[in-house]
Amino acid sequence: MASGSDVMRRPAAPAETPPAAPARHWLVPLLLVVGWVLSVAWRMWLSRHISLPIAHTDEDSYLNTARALAGGPGGLSSENDLLRRVGYPMLISPAFLGDRDFTDSYRLVQLINAMVNSTLLPLAYLLGRRLLQLRRSYALFGAVVAATLPATAFYAGVAMIDAVMAPLVLAWLLAVHRWIGRPGPLAAATVGLLVGAFHLLHSRGLVIVAVHAGLVLLLLIRRRITPPGVLAALLPVLALALANEAVIRLLGDRVYLLGSTPGGSMVEAIASGQGVVRVGAAVVTQLWYLVVITFGMAGVAWAAAVRELWRPRRGDATRWTMGLALVVSVGVASGASAILAGITGKPLDAIYGRYVQMLAPFWLLVGLGVLLTARRRVVLRRAAVAVALLVAGGAVIAVRLAYVASRGHSLRYGGFGAPDLMALTGGWREMRPVVGSLIGIGACLLLVAAVQVPRLRLPIVGVLVVVNLVTMQVIDQRLVRPMAASTAPTPRVADVGVRPGERVWASTGVHYVLRFNLSHQVTWTDVRWFREQPPAAAQVVFTRWAPGQPDDWDGTRYGFVRLGGNVDQNWAAWRRV
Repeated sequence: MASGSDVMRRPAAPAETPPAAPARHWLVPLLLVVGWVLSVAWRMWLSRHISLPIAHTDEDSYLNTARALAGGPGGLSSENDLLRRVGYPMLISPAFLGDRDFTDSYRLVQLINAMVNSTLLPLAYLLGRRLLQLRRSYALFGAVVAATLPATAFYAGVAMIDAVMAPLVLAWLLAVHRWIGRPGPLAAATVGLLVGAFHLLHSRGLVIVAVHAGLVLLLLIRRRITPPGVLAALLPVLALALANEAVIRLLGDRVYLLGSTPGGSMVEAIASGQGVVRVGAAVVTQLWYLVVITFGMAGVAWAAAVRELWRPRRGDATRWTMGLALVVSVGVASGASAILAGITGKPLDAIYGRYVQMLAPFWLLVGLGVLLTARRRVVLRRAAVAVALLVAGGAVIAVRLAYVASRGHSLRYGGFGAPDLMALTGGWREMRPVVGSLIGIGACLLLVAAVQVPRLRLPIVGVLVVVNLVTMQVIDQRLVRPMAASTAPTPRVADVGVRPGERVWASTGVHYVLRFNLSHQVTWTDVRWFREQPPAAAQVVFTRWAPGQPDDWDGTRYGFVRLGGNVDQNWAAWRRV
């Protein structure tokens, strides 16, 4: 950090009103509670059009496992033995207790997601106050920006682990900051519990577990903690890892896995020089994406964090916290890129931002903290780094896309790779790195110019909130609604006469999205698959309905009568006579 000028060394700004004011003790907590309620309501409103899963097969895996944990039938999961986690299904499993329609259970899952996802607001406020030492008004407005960031709010509407990862990141880094500042067994155990939660939730938690182990070792070597402190920090991680295995064994074969365990294909994908370049380009893409969707603030924050590591001005607590966040950011981006490169049978992704999105609120807040508290010269230097990252990253991605196209190939570009980037750049069918870089540069420079005028600081932060809200509305209109409409089978299973208690199977001839969403509506049994001839135990089957086409399924050959279906969606339900 620049001497005497950076956010990492500046003292907290003076209080805006006398500390003795009676409203001071309850106003901020009240605002946070009201904000949390409004945040939950906003997320539920955004998800109003999603009554069946739209993110296959991730949602299907979590929902089937959650239903099995609640005592209901199991089903398939796209996970594999090595990377299987049960934390998120455990969280949403109460939605499947009792006898209710699937859509009702799905709404409860969305409510659980919204409630957890909305904790970003109070956590972001605490981070702004404790780590960044922002004044109350700045911390509140910054927290609202973080809580409305599309990179995290988007996932509250679907049954995906990403709905809870961003709040967990903020909670973990807050706990680390307190632990380094005030070492003690309770603080160590809190950090260990949160790290264990990462492991229980998703395989990307392995990066955080590794970073946590390194942190504990360094603190022990430097005699910052004692052996009891080491145990307090590590035992919760071990306990939750064992809990994951115990629940998996409890499930048994009620949830059967379709995923393949990463192995030789991943090693082969990164073992060559070309493979290293390919993975490196994917890492650059993910990090560039973080800078774009945070309006350049991630780049500002990284520059400030590196400076803090090189010349600490705010003490070890801030220094170590920033260091951990940097290592995790690069580690998660690298690990995800390596694993995805090893997936065979599918083209590589142009961008797959899901794994790094959980870090976006933290870096956004740190970058805003720099802009709102540092001197002009420091702000300009940090912004110059962000601009350089955007230019370099955009250039690398443009070259990558052009090279792949010149070889006659294409990179996969799906709706869940980076929905916010799609909305910001208008790139619904293809990635637009130059446009993304220009948007990031323009937003960063506008913020830098605005914060130089004190009376414009809060209004410009408010503008970011508006941009987030508009972006989410665009995502809803252009992505969510069309996906919800195209993936929902009509009529409903109950409306064609399928009765509770009947043994139901589905043909692989039905498009997999419709097959999954038909199966979810059968809440009383696990819907298995067949190819051509249904098993003798099947009483009702879902099959392909395509009159005049070779793969049209004729159930009369096997003693079935058609109940109904949708010829436009190419599916029909049949009952055995």
